[in-house]
Amino acid sequence: MSDPVSAAAAVFQLWLLIVVFFIVLPAMFGVSLGVSGVYIQVLVRILQVRLPGQKPSPSAGQRSHDRAGEFSLSDAIYFCQKGLESIVEDQVTQCFSSEELASWNLLTRTNQNFQYISLRLTIFWLLGVFVRYGFLLPLRVALAVIGLSWLMLGTTVVGFLPESSVKNWLSELVHLTCYRICARGLSATIHYHNKENRPQKGGICVANHTTPIDVVILANDGCYAMVGQIHRGLMGVIQRSMVRSCPHIWFERSEMKDRHAVTSRLRAHVSARTKLPILIFPEGTCVNNTSVLMFKKGSFEVRGTIHPVAIKYDPRFGDAFWNSTKYNMVSYLLRMMSSWAIVVNVWYLPPMTIQAGEDAAHFASRVKSAIARRGGLLDLAWDGGLKRGKVKDCFREEQQKLYSSTVVQNGIEPPGSSRNPPEEE
Repeated sequence: MSDPVSAAAAVFQLWLLIVVFFIVLPAMFGVSLGVSGVYIQVLVRILQVRLPGQKPSPSAGQRSHDRAGEFSLSDAIYFCQKGLESIVEDQVTQCFSSEELASWNLLTRTNQNFQYISLRLTIFWLLGVFVRYGFLLPLRVALAVIGLSWLMLGTTVVGFLPESSVKNWLSELVHLTCYRICARGLSATIHYHNKENRPQKGGICVANHTTPIDVVILANDGCYAMVGQIHRGLMGVIQRSMVRSCPHIWFERSEMKDRHAVTSRLRAHVSARTKLPILIFPEGTCVNNTSVLMFKKGSFEVRGTIHPVAIKYDPRFGDAFWNSTKYNMVSYLLRMMSSWAIVVNVWYLPPMTIQAGEDAAHFASRVKSAIARRGGLLDLAWDGGLKRGKVKDCFREEQQKLYSSTVVQNGIEPPGSSRNPPEEE
């Protein structure tokens, strides 16, 4: 009995040494051994095995009026179709469902509409299950535990130091090394572009929001002051340890509803040019990385320098979108850790400031449009709060005007309108 136990202990010690010396330590110093690059290249070759694609559905609402100005019973079908499409699959609903893939990435969660195809793909899928759950998942969980433990321990120790430049430097070092370890725990391959535009101290960094992992992705290349609501449980323990060493901004639930209190605390932080840039996701919710929804204007009322950042994930290697209505945080993280990898591009845009005569709402819309263009995302004016709330009256009136203009352009007169009789020859 002792021989198998000692053998297992020796294997575990060897595995732990490999993890620490070949993954954790290089991650802490920001060094890559090139393994992740080779891993991604192998994945790309494997995922080139394509499935028979589904034919795209014809675009809805395309009809021609051969008899302009004449009413036909079929004219009502167009509006019935548009109404049903708006109920079943409107623009907002599409933003909160997983992004569709052109080909299968060998994950069961993205293959619900397909059946058995070939023996070759089945073998690839079985090997993938063994690699993801037998090797990658335990390794990633271990790295996440190491990273979070280092964060809580390091920030707690640094928090006891007196306020000084040394404390600030150590705090940034602890946060940076922690997030780098956690990124390795997700097999994250991050491509940063235009680093000369990285957010500076005393500014506000705003980005489109796909997943809570956005924080880990951005914090790998620099430290930020986080803004968010105070939580309980493990998340609350992490927040309390982080705020001891770094001036993060945590709000009580009651304070989050007080826009004036939130703006005042943000303005006080920005006014101190020596503090870390604030990281904010103005959409207020996670979107599926295909669109950018309306930015809340609160962070743009601070009148500080805005540093826009565009984030775009590659869906071939894993679905990074967090559907909070379907998965809790633990199940979502397990899905991410059992995916192939996280491949993401991050673009730093030039800093932007509010223009003369421009209000906060228009400034937020201008920043949102810049992020959408750079990230190749759809620029939508809808409020992300529609995910759980009701549609505002102004939005309904805007759609009514759109349908009215469609009726006029197609030559269909509204009911009750008089039609001039033809002139007699």
